[in-house]
Amino acid sequence: MKKGISLIAHDQKRLYTGFLAAAVLLFVLTSLYTEFNPMTLVRNGDAFWSFITEDFLPPALPKASRIPGVLSSVLVTLALAMASTTAAAILAFFVALFGSERISPFPKAAKFVRGFATFLRNIPALVWAFILFSSLGIGTGVGFVALCITSFAFLVRAFVETMEDVSQDCVESLQAVGASFPQRVAQAIVPSCLSGFLSWYLYCIEVNIRASTIVGMVGGGGVGLTLFSYIKSFEYDIALSIILLVAAMVILVDRVTGTLRKKIAA
Repeated sequence: MKKGISLIAHDQKRLYTGFLAAAVLLFVLTSLYTEFNPMTLVRNGDAFWSFITEDFLPPALPKASRIPGVLSSVLVTLALAMASTTAAAILAFFVALFGSERISPFPKAAKFVRGFATFLRNIPALVWAFILFSSLGIGTGVGFVALCITSFAFLVRAFVETMEDVSQDCVESLQAVGASFPQRVAQAIVPSCLSGFLSWYLYCIEVNIRASTIVGMVGGGGVGLTLFSYIKSFEYDIALSIILLVAAMVILVDRVTGTLRKKIAA
């Protein structure tokens, strides 16, 4: 029998096998540590599907008098995501100018700027919402600030990377003829990086549409708060309708922003 020709190099195949074995071992160890038993899901499978088919399905509409309130909360969520992203993008642009060692007038401070943004980014928006809830109370103010903080941290790193990838010939030429820092930013950085900035801005709106729903469930306002109120009232069929409405909104926003990003990149 002729020996088949391997499509993957022997060393590469051994590496992939090692990664697979490590992943399986890691799953087993973490399952033992957390006392997670996969068989529990199998034993409770009937109860889960019963809950889905009897309580969640089919979706139902709320009372006619409540429908305008639900639609209004959806628009609030959309506006909350866009407003927080816009405010964060403006702040992130100015901070990112000092986060790039190749552009900042204070190169030694660039590492501190990036480190601060990394620290803020590693705290989820949901945690910020819980922190702010005790001081600002329930409402869109909590959602706006929580989303603004996480968006600011994300966009600072994204804008810094965008500026780092741009050729420095134009910046160095302007610096050589005595251009000031604001002039270098206006004449070199903004024209070269504007498309990248806009792409990251649109992507962040997509992320915040989803995040604003979660933040709203803990007091951030919008459709998340409306959804949570129906879940607490055990009106799961109406909650499913709201979930489907949110999913449709997210898909629509993804399609629109995706199309815009492609046109910007073209």
